[in-house]
Amino acid sequence: MVPTAIVARLREHVGETVTLHGWLYNKTSKGKLHFLQVRDGSGVVQCVVFKGNVDPELFELLARIGQETSLSVTGTVKADERAAGGVELGVEDVTLHQVVDGYPITPKEHGTDFLLGQRHLWLRSRRPWAIMRIRHRVMTALRRFFDERDFVCVDSPMFTPNACEGTSTLFEVDYFGDKAFLTQSGQLYAEASAMAHGRVYCFGPTFRAEKSKTRRHLTEFWMLEPEVAYADLEDIMQLAQDMICAVVGEVLERCPTELEVLERDPERLQAVLPPFPRLTYDEAAALLVAHPDSDFVPGSDFGAPDETILSAAYDRPLMITHYPVEVKAFYMKRDPADETRALCVDVLGPEGVGEIIGGSQREDDLDLLLERIEAHDLPREAFDWFLDLRRYGSVPHAGFGLGLERFVGWIAGVEHVRECIPYPRTIYRLHP
Repeated sequence: MVPTAIVARLREHVGETVTLHGWLYNKTSKGKLHFLQVRDGSGVVQCVVFKGNVDPELFELLARIGQETSLSVTGTVKADERAAGGVELGVEDVTLHQVVDGYPITPKEHGTDFLLGQRHLWLRSRRPWAIMRIRHRVMTALRRFFDERDFVCVDSPMFTPNACEGTSTLFEVDYFGDKAFLTQSGQLYAEASAMAHGRVYCFGPTFRAEKSKTRRHLTEFWMLEPEVAYADLEDIMQLAQDMICAVVGEVLERCPTELEVLERDPERLQAVLPPFPRLTYDEAAALLVAHPDSDFVPGSDFGAPDETILSAAYDRPLMITHYPVEVKAFYMKRDPADETRALCVDVLGPEGVGEIIGGSQREDDLDLLLERIEAHDLPREAFDWFLDLRRYGSVPHAGFGLGLERFVGWIAGVEHVRECIPYPRTIYRLHP
């Protein structure tokens, strides 16, 4: 029997006859030759069909098949450094499973709105193919990073009775007659998990109902959120730095083809080495006030233009700490040295990507947390279970949230996060 191979491993079969299952990505013909570009999900390879090597009827049929025709190709693997991947297939036989005509996404240029409307098909094209594989590698690397450091994955629920970041951006749903919300973050439940396991993370979809139209926002996106018991702000800043460096290093090592498809300059990623630069909020604010292109008002949160200005000065992520408590969430611990500042950090990605991580030391004092809940006008009864964590064995603890799509977008060099999730959900898009 002829063995089955995948494109990504054809180099291991040079000189052998193999069968490749896939789809026609592109085709050119020249006299007695057909050059079939065949993709199988792991890559694309050129399959050369010589008229004298196959049945004449098959050769004539291959002249008429269209893009995305499903087929199985049997042939000999030949080394050819001029070819993509360094190999090509000398075809001996082709089995056609479905002949396609009129595939809607042709090699010509298409508008973004059209492509997003055909997302279920667009995922087959080279650019989204490369982005999704980098996303997979990032997710795998993140899990490996935390597994190797004795973290336990304890996922948080998607339905919640309470807000984490505030009530204005919640999706409210009917929950068998009761009011519930789609989660904004898994953090609060991850804090409970940390009190059981010490070091935990959750990793899954989160939802924000803010009506944002920027390239940095999605309605549904994925978050990775570690929580660590007996940890402070410095601990999680070190954890975030180590994590980013480890993941970027793995993508550089494992995804050179995908980065090349996206025309991503690897030198930009090779510069992501420790230590990351650090600024306090006040230091960053002073830089913005002095910048000619900024209209920043001290005391306010940083907007996208502010983050771009700040991060543009560095070739690696920038850490900004000690924001005013007024612009941060209720659960963040205040700095004992300055009660107007929170023990928090935002990590800004370079190249204008904006915030990729937000983290803090959590308030571990029951009375102070009660005050914050009341000050933010949040329903105390919805947080009663969360307050139990401060009633029974409260300890210093800290954590952060990583926005997966922004992280992937920065690593892949993709401007808009809508390309970094298989099926983007925005205020204007729910289909397909």
